[in-house]
Amino acid sequence: MGSRQITEKSLSIIRSLPRISVGNIRDNPGSKVTQKRGRGQHGGDKHGAGNKGSGQRQNYMRLGYETGNNPFYLRMPQEPYYKGHHHRREYPPLSLLQLQTLIDTDRIDVSAPVDIASIIKSGLYNFYPEQKQFGINLTDEGADLFAAKINIEVQWASEQVIAAVERNGGVITTAYYDPHSLFLLKNPKQFFKTGAAIPRRMIPPPDVIEYYTSAETRGYLADPEKISQERLKLAQKYGYELPQLENDSHYEMLCERKDPRQIFYGLEPGWVVNLKDKCILKPTDKELLRFYSS
Repeated sequence: MGSRQITEKSLSIIRSLPRISVGNIRDNPGSKVTQKRGRGQHGGDKHGAGNKGSGQRQNYMRLGYETGNNPFYLRMPQEPYYKGHHHRREYPPLSLLQLQTLIDTDRIDVSAPVDIASIIKSGLYNFYPEQKQFGINLTDEGADLFAAKINIEVQWASEQVIAAVERNGGVITTAYYDPHSLFLLKNPKQFFKTGAAIPRRMIPPPDVIEYYTSAETRGYLADPEKISQERLKLAQKYGYELPQLENDSHYEMLCERKDPRQIFYGLEPGWVVNLKDKCILKPTDKELLRFYSS
């Protein structure tokens, strides 16, 4: 077959084929198409971040910031409600009724001390330290139905809540955690993966030091003898018989406390948790021991 015949046969085949259009174009076998939105579709290729400013850089403004304008609490000096709002601490509530439900459904083990890490592990409570949230506010909703004997540590509690816990032979402590410690308690596994040493917990700031050193609020920095006296006063005030902790079979568990510089139960500051080898590395250098000591 000559070259002319080959050319005519190829042209006849092309004439019988359909025209190339968008409808009959196909990708090559094994090719991968990256899905990318166009400029005019659903916000373009910026994905909602915009083209300029702090939103593009994910450097978000603090809560309540009014983009350089005079803030509301300065424009309206006769309404001081919002003054200093960006410095205030929030304590997301957890009621005694919810706590009792977590205990009844075996989401919380009451045979060991309970802290914010145990409650978050249940999967039914969450908080956000980046939004000025500093832990648990245990509220008195369901105080009459609460019947668990528990050693619990929260960040804020009222007198009614303290009475409801101690009436059943339990122990409650209010303790302060700085934001960095709260990030660690919220997701301990993520922190342990970094291989960093467990830091020390910071002391409370001046505006809440009185709360956490008071025996009436069961502060973790209060005198234990004064706490015993306040337990008896509260029992007399609300008219219930105070159980004797010394005669309880779970006395050691009920008396267990964290060190004021300690973040996790059973783990001291300065230790390194090795998840790969499943071991704990403890410092031996005298300088490190002195630095991480209380």
